[in-house]
Amino acid sequence: MRVVCNKKGLVLVAVLWVVVVLMVIVVAVGQNSRVDTKVCVARTEELRCKWASRAGVETAVAVLNDDLRASDSLTDLWSENEEDFNDVGLEQCWFTVRVVDEAGKLNVNTATKEQLMGLEDMTEEIADAIIDWRDKDEMPGDGGVEGGYYLNLRYGYSIRNGPFKTTRELLLVKGVSREWLYGEDTNFNGRLDYNERDGDASPPADDGDEELDRGWIAYLTCYSYDKDEDASGNKRININEADEKKLQNSLKIKESYAKWIVENRKKNKYKSIADLINEKSPKKPKKGSKEDSDEAEALDLETFSQIADKITITDDEKIVGRININTAPRVVLAALLGGDEAAERLADGIIAYREGLIYGMESIAEVMNVKSMKISTFKKIANHVTTRSDVFTVRCFTVADRGAVGGARLQTEAVVDRSSTPCKVLYWYQGVSN
Repeated sequence: MRVVCNKKGLVLVAVLWVVVVLMVIVVAVGQNSRVDTKVCVARTEELRCKWASRAGVETAVAVLNDDLRASDSLTDLWSENEEDFNDVGLEQCWFTVRVVDEAGKLNVNTATKEQLMGLEDMTEEIADAIIDWRDKDEMPGDGGVEGGYYLNLRYGYSIRNGPFKTTRELLLVKGVSREWLYGEDTNFNGRLDYNERDGDASPPADDGDEELDRGWIAYLTCYSYDKDEDASGNKRININEADEKKLQNSLKIKESYAKWIVENRKKNKYKSIADLINEKSPKKPKKGSKEDSDEAEALDLETFSQIADKITITDDEKIVGRININTAPRVVLAALLGGDEAAERLADGIIAYREGLIYGMESIAEVMNVKSMKISTFKKIANHVTTRSDVFTVRCFTVADRGAVGGARLQTEAVVDRSSTPCKVLYWYQGVSN
């Protein structure tokens, strides 16, 4: 009888162990299934975000391609487009797009030391180091460094000694820190988020105030250029090469004006289209002047304004680094104008003037309509400004819709050149959004 009871007890214990083992297996399988499900959901959301981001970039490119090219300003649809760019739903994702004009920035490949010094926190040593990085020689500036410095670092690398390829390449230059380049807006959404005004409580490091420090990357580029064409897309007339007849017929000006332009370039070629005018230039054409006069007649300001967008001093098809005065922020305008208090006041005047326009300035000569703009100042900046743009940075912020709790996030950044068809991508980055 005892033997039978012992056998029954052993069987019961064995059954209980089998049940325990099975329960462990079930729990383990369940946990693995939940992990697999979460991974699957995450990968699905990531894939959706990827294509939603691509859709956001393509949406921006479509708007840029449909944009009128006579001028580019902050009133254009690529800059202000609430309907097509903000919180757009697509396949259980939401994307928001921001478009930034690269021509509204200082080009690090052409900016002078004086212009670089117009940026907040910029030092002479860093400005010199930037110029040394891009120039072709091995002669350092007053505070700069050349190739030997970089090769002798713990993890040495070669200096570029040529144009910057990306704006982020600035991080390789001596003295340029991530804090100065990126500022507080490390996610590039243009908004002062909570973690960007809480001091050292959470990344990024910030000063805890209510103002967004956008960093140098908001004001520097290496992509901008100006096509040497007028508002209609026609090649500009080179005033250093065209003869009197071509100047007269192409620009629709009087023979006396064409004669004056040719005569004034005999000693020295024009270094800027602004060389056609000065402080003594008459404001309007002389009354009663004959169309067929054989005598050379100095160009007046009104006629210059009419032809300024149609003339050039070079045969180059593209001119690197020109700044769009319709889209450049105050910081860039002030740096372009000299960086002092007078430059800041003039920058404010330019912004106030352009805000009163519907489509922005269509010719650089129009900036002379700003009350505080002197002809001498215009002559200094004429070779450095434009009113049109072709290269833009498109940033797309995408989040997967998961009810009350946000799902996967993805940020895409593309630098696009719309001058070619199809649009040319100059830079592409895609990663997790902060």
